[in-house]
Formats: sequence, C-alpha cells, structure tokens
Amino acid sequence: MNYKRKIFGKLLSLLLVGCIGAGCGSTAEKMKESSRAEQKESDLPSESVGAKKEEGKSGTEKKLKLTVTTSFLQDMASVLAGDFTDITLVIPAGEDPHTYEAKPEDHEKFKNAELVLYHGLHFEGKMTELLEAVHGVPVTADFKKEDLITMEEGGGEVTDPHFWFDTALYQEAVKKAASSLEEKLPEHRQEIEKNCAAYLDQLDSLKSYCAEQIEKIPEGSRILVTPHDAFNYFSRSYGIEVKAPQGVSTDAELSTSDMAETADFIVSHKIKAIFAESTTDPARMEKLRESCKAKGWEVSVVRGEGKELFSDSLAPKGQDGDNYIDMVKHNVDLIVSNLE
Repeated sequence: MNYKRKIFGKLLSLLLVGCIGAGCGSTAEKMKESSRAEQKESDLPSESVGAKKEEGKSGTEKKLKLTVTTSFLQDMASVLAGDFTDITLVIPAGEDPHTYEAKPEDHEKFKNAELVLYHGLHFEGKMTELLEAVHGVPVTADFKKEDLITMEEGGGEVTDPHFWFDTALYQEAVKKAASSLEEKLPEHRQEIEKNCAAYLDQLDSLKSYCAEQIEKIPEGSRILVTPHDAFNYFSRSYGIEVKAPQGVSTDAELSTSDMAETADFIVSHKIKAIFAESTTDPARMEKLRESCKAKGWEVSVVRGEGKELFSDSLAPKGQDGDNYIDMVKHNVDLIVSNLE
C-alpha cells in the first residue's frame, strides 16, 4: 500500500508541474507578442505614432478671419464662404452706418482681421479713413461711374451709396467679394465660385419677383415717400418715383422748408401712405403726416414692428428681413400692399 501511495504521489506531482509549466508558457508567449507589437510601433516615425493615436478624431480647419462693416456684407460673406470664414461684424444690425463711429473694440476687430470688406462710396462715412488705413476692400471698387447715381447735397455733388437697391449692382458687389475671398482662400476657390454662381441665379429670380409685384401698383400711385433718400436705385430699377425730406445721408440737416415742400408734394399727388424706416426716427414721418393734415389731406404712416422699410441695414438675426433676399421682398411686399 505504501508503495502504491508513493507511485500515485509522484504521478500527481508530475501532472501538477506539467499544468503549471503549460500555463507559464502561455503567459510568456503573450508577453513576447506584446513586446514585439511595442517594438514595431517604436520603429515607426514619431509623427506616424501620433497620427495613429489621433485616428478617428477629426481635425478643425483654420478659418479666415474676416471683418465686415455691415449686416449686408455679413450676409453676403456667409453665402459665399460661410464654412471657411470666421466673420466679425462691426456695425450691429439696426444701427445707422452713416453716423456710426468706430469704438475701441472695433479697432481690434480690424487689427485682427486677415481681410476687411466694406461698402465704400462713403457709406461708412465716419470710418472711411480707418477703413483705408487697414487696407480694407470696398465691394464697390469695380463699379462703373456711369452706373452710379449722383445727387446734390449741401451745395455739392455726392454719390448715392445705396447701391443694393439695384439688384444688378448688388450682383457686381457679390462678384467683387467672391474674388477677394478666393484670393485669401485659394484652396476653396471652386466652392466659392459655385456658391457665387448659385447666389447670382437667386438674385436674378429676385429681380423678376420685384418687377412683377411693382406692376400691381397703378402707375399714378407709384410714388414712394421715405425719411431719407435711400431708394433712388430702387426707383431707377423698377420705375417708381421716390421722395424724401432728407438727403442721402441721415446726418444731413433737415430743414423746415424741406418738410413743407415734401408735405406739399404728398398733398398735390394725393399719396395715401408714407413709410418709416428701420434705422431712422419715425417721429419725422409723423410730423410730415401732421403737416399734410393741416393742409387738408389725410395720409397714413406705415410704421411699427415688421412694418418699416429696411434701408441701411438688414434686420437682426432671427427676424424677418435678416438676409438680403428676404429684406428686399419684405420692402417690396410692404410697398405694394400699401400703395396698390
């Protein structure tokens, strides 16, 4: 019995040693494989290792730092190259560019920009020297002199800067903005060209829409009275007469004689509605209404939220008229509904 126990004990010991040996062998092999994998990775160039670690993560492309003066140009740039630009607006939507003065933070906006776009034609009157000093690009730079409207104001001749009410001129400004963006973003030239072409087509459709709507107004009633002379290009484009007591710029002096002369014009032409603007004081038109009433003619003032014409600015983001096409349609629809 003792002999058998000894034999059995030796066999059991051999089996345990074999099992343990097999387990250690498996673990050792795994350690060897891991070591070989680490060695392979260490043999790769350092940037390849980094790339491998970043695999699956999307990199963020650096965008062009673009500063624009007005909401019109903010909208234009967004359409043309919104995915490739970081757009900074200087003059907030709803404020008057004619009278806007650059603030200290605006100087930083210009300083940090890689490209500055502005209207020109002295629209940003009090910032003209600053814009020239930072080598900004006026989108009106390629306009032909014969396409611009000039007027007398303050004893001299001035160029009307409100070109965007002539959609054909606005298209020229779009082309200039597109070419300026392409110069700074050559890697996105094709995308900008494609966006520009599509937008120009939309603007062609807008011109047709405006012409069709204005036709609804009887010819004798196609007279638009606004606070300041901002709609002369609109007048030329669609054959509607415009009249305003104030000149091209909102900081021009408004005389009593100008108000009286405009009131006489309204009464003699039996105009039934006059329009306030989003960037001017509606009290001006109320005084005009009172002057007409004193002369025996009742005229209504189209004013209030959503019932003002946009002249020098688009609407704030999220409101009706916050882009160029919707702004123009808003104006045309408002004019037609009150004059037809």
